[in-house]
Amino acid sequence: MENKQNQIKDLEGKKALVTGGTKGIGKAIADRLAEAGATVIVTARNQPNGDINHHFIAADLTQPQDVSSLTDEIDTNFGGVDILINNVGGLTTPGGGFSALTDEHWESELQLNLISGIRLDRALLPKMIERNNGVIIHISSVAAKQALWNLNMAYAVSKAALNAYSKTLSTELAPKGVRVLTVSPGATKTPPMEKFIQDFAASAGITIEEAFNQLLGQVGGIPMGRMAEPSEVASLVHFLVSPAAAYLTGTNYAIDGGSLPVVL
Repeated sequence: MENKQNQIKDLEGKKALVTGGTKGIGKAIADRLAEAGATVIVTARNQPNGDINHHFIAADLTQPQDVSSLTDEIDTNFGGVDILINNVGGLTTPGGGFSALTDEHWESELQLNLISGIRLDRALLPKMIERNNGVIIHISSVAAKQALWNLNMAYAVSKAALNAYSKTLSTELAPKGVRVLTVSPGATKTPPMEKFIQDFAASAGITIEEAFNQLLGQVGGIPMGRMAEPSEVASLVHFLVSPAAAYLTGTNYAIDGGSLPVVL
């Protein structure tokens, strides 16, 4: 039986852009928004291998010229977007703490996880402000509040900066009809996460199960006892961009199975 939530068409007539929307969390979000009635555009560096049911535009968002080309194509073919999901990002730098990270590592991580989103917001916001309506979601990470020096220092710093940017942007844009929110997933069952665990296991000479338990142990474990499914993150994003969340802006929503050991 089809999930009743998937039948709700509360985004009819809306146009949405999902960056990094061809796999993992991004693909799950794109599919969910389309199910809710939105016209969905997805972008990634490379054309996906399999079939994709959304309008695809190839772009490397760390490159200003690609952002300009992407924006021009969206403006020409769609007249802008109502919903922007800044999902592109990732952990691309080595572990090992400060001494393992070069200037190039810091620059690449900040470009991917922070500047790319800022650049795209700046390009697409004018039409949202003109219409006095729009929603921007920045996909961050619980790592921003629970950094691990030996595993994700530069990534965590870049996501913490994204959180601060998202909050300040929300304050600026609230009077202009544009809502800005942050979603911070914890451990989520995506190909990059599974590869990260496999690589960690191989480097440590342990099993994948042992590697998973060691990594979770560093963050205090997950009370729910499992990683999130991408579709669960997508469900939260769908709610936040829907009319049901019309009074929500400026908030950072952790979706981590209870793993953050802090009072938010």
